[in-house]
Amino acid sequence: MPVESKLNTAESSVAINNKIGFISIFLLGINGIIGSGIFLLPNQIYAKIGVASIAIVLIASLLVLVIALCYAELASKFTENGAAWIYSYRAFGRFVGFEVGFYAWILGIIILSSEIAGFLTALAGFFPELKNNYVYDLSALLICIFLIVVNYFGVSLSRLLNDFSSVSKLIVIFLFVFVGVFFIDINNFKPFLLPKVVSDDSFYSSFGAALGIIFYAFTGFSFLPIAAARMKNPQKNIPLALILVIMTCSVIYFLLVAVSISVLGKNLEFSSLPVADAFSKMVGNWGYNLIVIGMLISIGGVILAFSFSVPLIASSLALQHQLLPEFMGRKNKYNRPVNALVITFCLCSLLLLSGDYLFLISLAVFASFVQYIPTALSVIKLRSDQTLPTGFVIPGGTCIPILALCASIYLLSNFSLKIFLFGCAGLIVGAIVYFIQWKYVKFNSSN
Repeated sequence: MPVESKLNTAESSVAINNKIGFISIFLLGINGIIGSGIFLLPNQIYAKIGVASIAIVLIASLLVLVIALCYAELASKFTENGAAWIYSYRAFGRFVGFEVGFYAWILGIIILSSEIAGFLTALAGFFPELKNNYVYDLSALLICIFLIVVNYFGVSLSRLLNDFSSVSKLIVIFLFVFVGVFFIDINNFKPFLLPKVVSDDSFYSSFGAALGIIFYAFTGFSFLPIAAARMKNPQKNIPLALILVIMTCSVIYFLLVAVSISVLGKNLEFSSLPVADAFSKMVGNWGYNLIVIGMLISIGGVILAFSFSVPLIASSLALQHQLLPEFMGRKNKYNRPVNALVITFCLCSLLLLSGDYLFLISLAVFASFVQYIPTALSVIKLRSDQTLPTGFVIPGGTCIPILALCASIYLLSNFSLKIFLFGCAGLIVGAIVYFIQWKYVKFNSSN
């Protein structure tokens, strides 16, 4: 049976009532974005640019929305799993599609690894034993095994845990913001820019660095369309969910950063857990513990969302056009890509045992922008494709995709040479894998 037929048969076997509805799609998006970043990064942004951090959050939100609109338009034209690589494949051919897809898979593994590391770091606040390397490594492996089991049994269990973690984290965040309204100190919003930024003419570099940092808190949005085939009415629900998720997260991030600045003032720069420290100052030690618990739920939600989506990238690369070996796309009786699932978490485990948390975060942001560029170009290219549904069309012609391109290129230019080299190495590895698989498929077809 042809590979494409296998895919269609597998997908059609999923009952409609087992697919994800709009509310769960929206919560999956929330879970995929609000993780460790917004709880750990306000101090880093403040250290770069001061109170202007609140403006940086707004600017980042607008740029992310611009990029998300590109995904929304393309998501309204496709129902297959894969997202960015599907769009690039259709627009620019087999090789570019594979490179984007392979890079998206690696990106997902990197984010999974960094978020699990962040989860264990936060958990060490309650269980100091996790600071022991052996206990830490064992815990990381157990988490990976748990996620394999959860995802092995299909959509229903993942959906239930995702909805619970999304609602829980939103309750904790809204409580923090609500209480914070009563602790506003206008004096802590002066001066708007750090004196050192003004005095040494470093605004341009500080602006770019701060913008790059906050972007990590948004990186998960591009993974929402990856599981399109498992969603109800994806051509309508995904674009709407993408826009609502970005707008919701933008408001939440702005309020979290503003309240943290208002409560901690200049001390924000030196706080390792800024949101928890701010709540502790407002209500006492129990507030610190509540936020740390909220952090664990939040990071756990991101981990869960990515554990659901990332194996689907490898699976779709294998099943659609044989861009990876066919065994990567094989599914169990619950219609889950079990081989891709296991291999994803094996690679994730290796990164957890050997990778550096901060380095992985930087690499994840770099890899994200590599995804955004071909996606924006695909919008421009595929608008003239008459074989695709019209779907949602971004207003303003090509202005939004071009702005998304410019923003991505600008932010890529702010990364260090080390990150740039490692990021490009990923593209080279992808090219090698592609040509090996291409030769294998060509050899088999000729025999």
